[in-house]
Amino acid sequence: MKTFFIQTLGCKVNQYESDGIASSLEEKGWVYGKGGSNTDVVIINTCAVTSKAGMQSRQAIRKIIRENPNAEVIVTGCHAQTDPESLKKIDHIDHIVCHKDKNRIADHVASTCDDQFPLIFKKIDRTKANAFDGFPHAVKGDMTRAYLKIQDGCDAFCTYCIVPYARGSSVSMLKDEVFQHIRELDDSGYKEVILTGIHVGMYGLDLKEKSSILELLNQINQERPVYRVRLSSIEPFEINEGIINLARPENILCDHFHIPLQSGDDDILKKMKRPYDSIFFKDMVQMIHTILPFASIGVDALIGFPSETDKQFENTYSLIESLPISYLHVFPFSGRKGTPAYHFDEKINENTIKDRCAKMRVLDKIKRKAFIDINMNQKQEGLVQNKPDKKTGMLKAITSNYLTVLLNGPTDVYGKVLDLVPEQCDSDLTVRGRISE
Repeated sequence: MKTFFIQTLGCKVNQYESDGIASSLEEKGWVYGKGGSNTDVVIINTCAVTSKAGMQSRQAIRKIIRENPNAEVIVTGCHAQTDPESLKKIDHIDHIVCHKDKNRIADHVASTCDDQFPLIFKKIDRTKANAFDGFPHAVKGDMTRAYLKIQDGCDAFCTYCIVPYARGSSVSMLKDEVFQHIRELDDSGYKEVILTGIHVGMYGLDLKEKSSILELLNQINQERPVYRVRLSSIEPFEINEGIINLARPENILCDHFHIPLQSGDDDILKKMKRPYDSIFFKDMVQMIHTILPFASIGVDALIGFPSETDKQFENTYSLIESLPISYLHVFPFSGRKGTPAYHFDEKINENTIKDRCAKMRVLDKIKRKAFIDINMNQKQEGLVQNKPDKKTGMLKAITSNYLTVLLNGPTDVYGKVLDLVPEQCDSDLTVRGRISE
């Protein structure tokens, strides 16, 4: 049997696409191996979100070439798309594949030498209208909760971000295909589908029959093709009362919103080219909390943007501290060649960025503890994961509002939705609970 191995760096969209490539190869009779000298093909799906991510991608490529000396080597992903020249300097890469051809990698790998499906690298062309390139069937992966990429690309051009140059213009999966994939996942036993993309809130705006993320969610709510759906993330200005109401207990959307704030200072937001200010963000978070008091609200914060003063950092800290935020993802600014911010003056000292990030991560723990406390002893529904907690061996369930709760119970509840009650929070913020009768 022919074997392949895939290494994925970066975001959930990349992981979804890697899982799609793997599924396509397995459908063609290939076997997902562990890598090593006998592997026939290795695929590296790279990331370029920061300069460090690009460097880590190149390191991963060199390492996997050393460990798989006899394999055909295929490199794809955002780093391959934005900097193919740096990859051409690495010996033994057989193919550099653009984003548009990711879903054709399996056809190339499985075709015969005499009639091999070609992989031709193409640069992103934003002057032409593009169509959504997806996989013909639902991508299942090995998680209890399934991802579905419904949108790709971005038109925002935030000054720090390389993604619009890597992924091209915003494109959407046709609505009929979205429902086809969700139903396939439901038929395969999945109880939760996470709708993901690069800029999910732009869903439908590029389609011939224009739609929107709210229209799509409303239709999903009406038809109920799966038990529940979750949004992977959504921009602040794309959240509205209609979307929030779809996360009420009687509806299908999980009451969990992950929102990229980036900065709580209005001048820094302008320099980032973010289309909102701190007051708008504050009002939006308060609206979510008023309608859904137990909802999880996660926030991205980008710390150390060029010219960020101590006062501007404190504005970000104070804004988040004042709001019912549930958790933070904290990122240090890293200049990305090819973006406007790479050339901005007044770079912040690395030690200053490190200290500010450390302070934000302490705030993250405070926010996580406060969110756990308001959920304690509240009856909730949890989806039991197919794998137990590695540390304790207990069942691990994910609630609609994104709380992970460890439970004692039988293994025949894997993949099922159960009523549970969080009862205890350990010092490391591990939550333990009980299955409710």
